[in-house]
Amino acid sequence: MIDVTNTAAASCSDKNKSVFSHTREIIQPDFIAADFIAAGLRMDERQQMDGLDLLNKLKNDSIPLIFFDPQYRGILDRQSYGNEGERQKGRALLPQMTEEIIHSFLTDMERVLMPSGHLMLWVDKYIVCSGVHSFIEGLSLQLVDMITWDKGRMGMGYRTRRRCEYLVIFQKRPARAKGVWRIHDIPDIWSEKIENVGRNHTHSKPIKLQTRLIEAVTSTGDIVVDPAAGGYSVMEAAVSINRHFIGCDLS
Repeated sequence: MIDVTNTAAASCSDKNKSVFSHTREIIQPDFIAADFIAAGLRMDERQQMDGLDLLNKLKNDSIPLIFFDPQYRGILDRQSYGNEGERQKGRALLPQMTEEIIHSFLTDMERVLMPSGHLMLWVDKYIVCSGVHSFIEGLSLQLVDMITWDKGRMGMGYRTRRRCEYLVIFQKRPARAKGVWRIHDIPDIWSEKIENVGRNHTHSKPIKLQTRLIEAVTSTGDIVVDPAAGGYSVMEAAVSINRHFIGCDLS
């Protein structure tokens, strides 16, 4: 495995070199499938378990990419529409996460991510406006980018109707792009409509976007983790481009 700290220092010292590249220099540590089986984990399959339990079974500094789509309890509390049983029926039935639980997830994700690994965190407009910094307080995760997903359909809202969700991108230190992020044509406003909405998970996410992001920061055979997998769109994206997936959901 390449020493990412020394590599980052070398790249910073050479002012003549571009900060961009189409190669990926860092390498995921070797893993043995039998180790995951022994830990009670299955690759490239759906499995029912608590996401914190799954993360606890993963080794330190071992994973290049994690997706996380928490169900924010705070959003429902602040909206207070008074009709969660109807307008938000599907969403309200999902297990809710407090800020304390979310911070516990992020703390374990920081441990599991390899140096310069990425965390893709889905957030709502409320979180964008109020800030994500409380979630990562005390952690060595650095906010490096954000993508706005235009879902192509209207959502709820007392005033403006919500049409977008946001993907906040964190990187475990040392934070750098060169030699880590190799695809540079992903726009920061991404339009992708999920078809057959009624047949999908309540919180379905754009598979094409997630596929491009996986390609940007992983190599063939790497492991992508999603400890709150929902409809398993991350698994679908990862397996389609020959990455492995480890993830779970409570149901």
